[in-house]
Amino acid sequence: MRSVEPMQGYRPSARRRSILRRKEMPLWQELPLLLVVAFCLAVLIRTFLVQAFYIPSGSMEKTLLVKDRVLVNKVIYDMRDPIRGEIVVFRGTDNWAPEVTEPVSNSFAAKLGRTIGDLVGVSRPGERDFIKRVIGLPGDKIACCDAQGRITVNGVGIDESYIAEGYNSDINQPPNPTQCTSRRFAEVTIPAGEMFVMGDHRAVSQDARCQGPVPIKNVIGRAFVIVWPSSRFTSLSVPDIWKTYAAEHPTAAAELGPVPVRRDNPATDALLLPFLLTAGVSARSGLPFATRRRRLRS
Repeated sequence: MRSVEPMQGYRPSARRRSILRRKEMPLWQELPLLLVVAFCLAVLIRTFLVQAFYIPSGSMEKTLLVKDRVLVNKVIYDMRDPIRGEIVVFRGTDNWAPEVTEPVSNSFAAKLGRTIGDLVGVSRPGERDFIKRVIGLPGDKIACCDAQGRITVNGVGIDESYIAEGYNSDINQPPNPTQCTSRRFAEVTIPAGEMFVMGDHRAVSQDARCQGPVPIKNVIGRAFVIVWPSSRFTSLSVPDIWKTYAAEHPTAAAELGPVPVRRDNPATDALLLPFLLTAGVSARSGLPFATRRRRLRS
């Protein structure tokens, strides 16, 4: 068989030589680059898309237990309003007192760990961050209790099956405007742009009953799944009672007009950033991103 000799005088182009050299990047150089890109992606995802939150108190038991970790969708309320029955993370107003005030170490290592953890979304929430369930929306009239000891929304009693036995507050204790120790509270009409939230462990939760409604613009996102510990992995869906109520009362507060929602994060622009980083990583081999994509198809 006749061999084919290389063309006399052939020399690879400068671009081709550059590609060949970059393909031979050693692991000790490539690994730090990949770690930096992974860290940047984690920061972007935590800032604009999804964040993990640590549950520091028992105010949402038994739905959420202390030391559970939940994932919070930070984009959903840029596209729609909150829904009754959803579990949301929000920033409390000045009226909201911190539920947990644990001492923290001020050593350099502890501060560095908290900073990195906050960047990638695995640190403990700030003392002004709370997690509760949405009970009322703008224009709703919330009160407790009806003849069966239930909260009422616009005069309709709600059977809250997610409240475990023994976890409701005392119905016989007189209302206290500064402490949510009583189940009973006077009817409240939710102002425009605000929501009424309560914890599932009514006996210990300090919530809108005594600290007032929360501006919808303060919502950080919706908790949609428990991810840790693995034995408690489950989705956090809207209870059926709230789905039924919404179907029967689709327009709760038309007289207040549309509800203003949080628009301060340009989430749509942020969605492009991970792809730009991916394209940057692909450039390390000297190949255009489109060329690499075509190769994946073959």
